[in-house]
Amino acid sequence: MAERPHHRPMMPGDQLFAGLEAGADPLLLQEAADRAAALLVRGARASDDASVAERVVRLADTEGLEVLAELWAGSPADSLAGALWRLYLLRSWVYRTPQQVAAEFEAGRAAAPFARVVAGVADPPGVEQLRGMVDDVLRGISRGDFADVLHRAAAFAHVVAVGRATLAERDSPHDDATRMLTLAEQLEAAAHLEMRGELA
Repeated sequence: MAERPHHRPMMPGDQLFAGLEAGADPLLLQEAADRAAALLVRGARASDDASVAERVVRLADTEGLEVLAELWAGSPADSLAGALWRLYLLRSWVYRTPQQVAAEFEAGRAAAPFARVVAGVADPPGVEQLRGMVDDVLRGISRGDFADVLHRAAAFAHVVAVGRATLAERDSPHDDATRMLTLAEQLEAAAHLEMRGELA
């Protein structure tokens, strides 16, 4: 068998998903998704380039949420790719409906004080504060401990779930609170796997 030429590992950036083709074999696509997720999380931390953190934060903006969905939406919640998908989905939701997010977070923060502190949202939780928090969480992918990133995102989602349940009688379907609570639990479980070195 001929030796494969050695390639320098690609760092997260503009070409992260360039080699993926629409309609590719699902197994190959999943393998590529897992590789891209590992590269994004593990490779970003190894980079000395200060702009990498900002590229990681804006990945859904530059690549498109649909591209990330095609890659990662079908990945299990207890995988690196699945955890990343949930993080970017959370950021997209915060940016798309910031007033709703602020109202739900405000409604939930008194009932979930510990989670509110872990999430690290400024008080009071206005639109810019929430956007700043979610971007700061994603910057942690390249600057800090990925388990901490997942814990903060889980805590934020938990507070929002409590807020949604509080508001459910008035104007928000109870299913929305359940979905957000599920997201919080999935992120928390992924954080524990990461702490044990088992998130892949």
